[in-house]
Amino acid sequence: MKYPFKRESESGLIIVNIEIDGKYELNMVFDTGASNTTIDSNALYLLGYDLKDTIGIVEVETANGIIETEVFEVRSFSSLGQTKERFQIQVYDFLAHGIFSDYNGLLGLDFLEGKQFCIDTISNTITLTSSSNSL
Repeated sequence: MKYPFKRESESGLIIVNIEIDGKYELNMVFDTGASNTTIDSNALYLLGYDLKDTIGIVEVETANGIIETEVFEVRSFSSLGQTKERFQIQVYDFLAHGIFSDYNGLLGLDFLEGKQFCIDTISNTITLTSSSNSL
């Protein structure tokens, strides 16, 4: 299946819509260099999650060095026609660390585990198939 995405004209960032718990829509950057999906803690809080409900802390290597993020489990997480139940995401306080963005986080490769995908920058679509099918 093909799914459209928006592309930032200046930065070239690929922007995808995501949905949390079947009712909250956010925009995230699809980052093929990110192993894990990360959301801004402020967005998660506004969605009604208690920031004390972390299930762990992990160290993450970024372009700016190693940072610690908290891990949360959301009831459901959907994007690009895929839904993951009880999906674990990393949470980082963007504002507290001087990150000002129009986006609520990064969609990482963990979300597409077990899928083949092709990013078409001409038609601005992402094609997904299961690993047993070819593109």
